[in-house]
Amino acid sequence: MPRPTETPETRSVRLLRVGEQVRHVLSEILQRGEVHDDVLASHMVSVTEVRMSPDLRHATVFVKPLLGQDEPAVLKALRTNTAYLQREVAARVKMKYAARLKFLADESFDEGTHIETLLRDPRVARDLEGEPEA
Repeated sequence: MPRPTETPETRSVRLLRVGEQVRHVLSEILQRGEVHDDVLASHMVSVTEVRMSPDLRHATVFVKPLLGQDEPAVLKALRTNTAYLQREVAARVKMKYAARLKFLADESFDEGTHIETLLRDPRVARDLEGEPEA
């Protein structure tokens, strides 16, 4: 029988807890400048979310450089230093297997900004004024 599609509400507490531990470790490494990379040293990088696979062998890491500056260069630097980051995460988070890290840009901030812009549009605001509040 196929597995149902996994949503944030149905993810296990264990996956969420391990993902949060990995996020904290990566944030700490990047904040302290432990990665010897010029691009990462010159940019503040936020690790916004880490999603673990059900077997805890893969971690998708969503990152956003401060103010979104030089996002492609930051992603390239993170991907270049993936082996080092994987070793550090494996050493600091006690798991049976070292998770393979995959870095992606976090687009949720851009989506939120786009929605906010749409809601501030005078035509949309005019339509929303006529609705009674629940």
